[in-house]
Amino acid sequence: MKTEDKKNQVEEPVSLYSDKYTYADYLKFDFEEMVELIRGKIFKMSPAPSSNHQRISTNLTGELHSIFKKSECNLYHAPFDVILPIENKKRNQSNTVVQPDLCIICDSSKIEKAGCFGVPDLVIEIISPNTSKKDLEYKYSVYEESGVREYWIVMPEVEAVVIYVLENGKYQKFKAFGKEDELYSSIFPEMKIKLDDVFPKQED
Repeated sequence: MKTEDKKNQVEEPVSLYSDKYTYADYLKFDFEEMVELIRGKIFKMSPAPSSNHQRISTNLTGELHSIFKKSECNLYHAPFDVILPIENKKRNQSNTVVQPDLCIICDSSKIEKAGCFGVPDLVIEIISPNTSKKDLEYKYSVYEESGVREYWIVMPEVEAVVIYVLENGKYQKFKAFGKEDELYSSIFPEMKIKLDDVFPKQED
């Protein structure tokens, strides 16, 4: 397979011996690359993020840090395990362990040495062509079911952010923001971010 074809492949679950893996199994995995566990299925993490992805992540981290640095809420970025209580409320029996690009967690009791056991208040995923299905379908579903209050999907190729807010257990599209907009949050009224400061300046 050509290198270009590999880059454009949509990520699918890894088929090993089971689709019923748990967090207890996850702790025993010995893969060369990092993986996520979604509803018991293993997903390989993408290759190293692109430079554009990294710049966006760094810029967002800086903006969010300045907003939450004196707050009871804390900002975390990948790699950082978030163990979601999907199907089973016991930590070791959870079948979903994800690594969001960024997340905000306001309940400090959810933070453990190994990561977060519980549901973040806000999750941000920066998508790329080979992670779009995972972020827009698989992760969207588990974030919704577990109760993540707000989910941001950052789309570098079109320089936009779409925000979904949980209402009555289902995500509703809150708003889409373009590069020229000032993003604001539904659940954190104090949050205002100029997206022109987030998306990298285009080189001439």
